[in-house]
Amino acid sequence: MISATLATPAFMLLLMSSTGRYLKHLGYEVNYVRNFTDVDDKIIARANELGEDPISLSRRFCEEFHLDMAYLNCLPPSVEPRVSDHIPQIIAMIRQILDNGCAYAVEGDVYFSIDKFPEYGRLSGRKLEDNRAGQRVAVDSRKRNTADFALWKAAKEGEPFWESPWGPGRPGWHIECSAMSAAYLGYSFDIHGGGMDLVFPHHENEIAQSCAACRESNISYWIHNGFVTIDSEKMSKSLGNFFTIRKVLELYHPLALRHFLLGTHYRSPINYSELLLETASDRVYYIYQALHDSESITAQHDETSLKDSIPADVATCINKFWDECLISMTDDLHTSVALAAISEPLKTMNDLLHTRKGKKQQLRVESLAALEKTVRDILAILGLLPDSYSEALKQLKDYALRRAKLTEDHVLHKIEERNAARKNKEYEKSDAIRKELASAGIALMDSPEGTTWRPALPLALQDQ
Repeated sequence: MISATLATPAFMLLLMSSTGRYLKHLGYEVNYVRNFTDVDDKIIARANELGEDPISLSRRFCEEFHLDMAYLNCLPPSVEPRVSDHIPQIIAMIRQILDNGCAYAVEGDVYFSIDKFPEYGRLSGRKLEDNRAGQRVAVDSRKRNTADFALWKAAKEGEPFWESPWGPGRPGWHIECSAMSAAYLGYSFDIHGGGMDLVFPHHENEIAQSCAACRESNISYWIHNGFVTIDSEKMSKSLGNFFTIRKVLELYHPLALRHFLLGTHYRSPINYSELLLETASDRVYYIYQALHDSESITAQHDETSLKDSIPADVATCINKFWDECLISMTDDLHTSVALAAISEPLKTMNDLLHTRKGKKQQLRVESLAALEKTVRDILAILGLLPDSYSEALKQLKDYALRRAKLTEDHVLHKIEERNAARKNKEYEKSDAIRKELASAGIALMDSPEGTTWRPALPLALQDQ
């Protein structure tokens, strides 16, 4: 069972998606909850700036978020609760905490009493004295302890509110997540995800209030992802150094971006760069091309004629690949290791693709079919399997042309111009055309059938 929040960056949501797919592959029933915080201070402030209803503003951005997740082929959640639809559940949990003596009401606000939970800090390892009043914790003379946090906030002018036993108001941020996870997963569930910045105080507060409401509350695994960085600085709106998913997808295929994000272990920081995105794009093109070529050959043969009698070296390659992928995913979800492991079966596939047809043609076809299926199955687990190899290859080429600010007609014209130069033995001109296109990320491929092109790392990036 998986829980994630709207504040979780794309990195974590991709991880949750891959985790869900992997657990399903292992035969587990997955109940994936991804909740939306559609009521909080920042949303209200932004809505007031725009003169818009906060709930309406939230729903609009939730729909945009859905589009981004669909682009990145993220696994849809089993349920997607929103705070504004779960006020009764939130109020009920606050009442439980009050009844258990772990919270107190004052002037329409309800605060959690940190002193009632001695284990506070067990997740982060932080001590309460690490927080100096006036910095991380707001000074409020009504609090019994400066670290006490709000479960319910009394209504203020210009803010949405709901009726409660303590008067009109709205939930605190932390209680929202606990109440919604308890509603759909119970007080004990398997996996809770989020960014490293949520360990303290958000997840620490979730543990405290959930245990205060139900003594048996427990989460088996906390998964916290590292930050996406640019030049070793955390990507954030406050620093003005962030890119939206939609902006990146203007120039890169969604599955290339997914590959880029999964290419780093989730707890490590990811450095966003043009080189790494180009490398990921080049990699997925290579993978899909090999799979497409294999599929094209095997499609020419009747499936019933293909047997399981593949050579021992191919069987060894397949078994080793499966073992590496499954071990790496089981060992703290090392998606990067699984992606790297694809290299060996792809190399074997390409060797077979370029092997001359002969007496062993049947074994060659059967080997390609077995390898293609194996790689396809792993890509499906990682959420990197396109609906069609040929369509994905075409899209990747279109993206490469867009980045190069070229049209395919222009590239084809350059190929004709180069062919004419080669025919006239103008090799210097021919090489200049090839280099000109290579600089833009377009590689020319010569074969007995003629010259074609494919996306490639621009020359300037190859030296980095």
